[in-house]
Amino acid sequence: MSSAHHSAIHAMMQQMAQSVIGQEEVVRTLALALLCNGNVLLEGLPGTAKTRSIKTLSRVLQADLGRIQFTPDLLPSDVTGNEIYQDNQGRSELQFQPGPIFNELVLADEINRAPAKVQSALLEAMEERQITVAGKTYPLPRLFMVLATQNPIEQEGTYPLPEAQMDRFLMKITVDYPQSAAELAIIKLLQAEENQRETTLQVIAQDHIFAARDAIQAMSVAAPVEQYIVDLVMATRSPAPYGAKLAQWIATGSSPRASISLHRASRASAWLDGRDYVTPDDVRAVLHAIMRHRLILTYDALADQVTPDAIIDELIEQVAVG
Repeated sequence: MSSAHHSAIHAMMQQMAQSVIGQEEVVRTLALALLCNGNVLLEGLPGTAKTRSIKTLSRVLQADLGRIQFTPDLLPSDVTGNEIYQDNQGRSELQFQPGPIFNELVLADEINRAPAKVQSALLEAMEERQITVAGKTYPLPRLFMVLATQNPIEQEGTYPLPEAQMDRFLMKITVDYPQSAAELAIIKLLQAEENQRETTLQVIAQDHIFAARDAIQAMSVAAPVEQYIVDLVMATRSPAPYGAKLAQWIATGSSPRASISLHRASRASAWLDGRDYVTPDDVRAVLHAIMRHRLILTYDALADQVTPDAIIDELIEQVAVG
């Protein structure tokens, strides 16, 4: 494991934590998603630094940032781009005009406010890392991550993401308002920024991200830990042997994407902690973020206001390491 790459990624996270105060889970999850070449769905209340976090990340990595404000009248071409006629030495020719999805970091703000066609255009890009327009395929940047946000308290006039599309996000994190001490620090930080215009951030070369990805990809996982990952996912599909609670709460379990994502994110979490091997604690550390959007709850669970996180806590209690 290269100490230079490891130090660079931790320096990136430290700078984000100084700019996005009190949101440690957001910072770590964004770092993990970058290391896993994945995308993040962020469900947060207004003013919880969703935009600020990805803006800070783009400044640290000197990455191109695209922002798409999702609205009911948005068209797929507003995301992907389209072909337009342009004059070329007196002749009109069709030329592709790239949309905001062709940036290295993309903030898809309030993704559930746009209709299914627009959501599908974004999710195709996330899955395939390419866009097809008028029969031509255009690759997306090597460093590419979508941070999609949705507001949990304003559901009127929204188009909730179907479960099959939610599954394409590597991780989902829920963000609450900061605690009192963090809020005080936020006020002081923003006042300081008003006086100094913009704080100076240390730039981290993107090559560190790609080198870390190679190291994580090459990391092996012991057979008992791999079996533990599979057992956790299988328990969501056949919960009855693991207790009456899980059987009563889970209507539909997680897809194979959950197992793949758990395996990848566990390796990334171990790498962040300076190890070249994965432990069951690494699996448990990422389990909530990987699994909370991949469970369909029963009516009983919804009526009793049982949260996905509570179900995952019960999974951890009931599923033993082999």
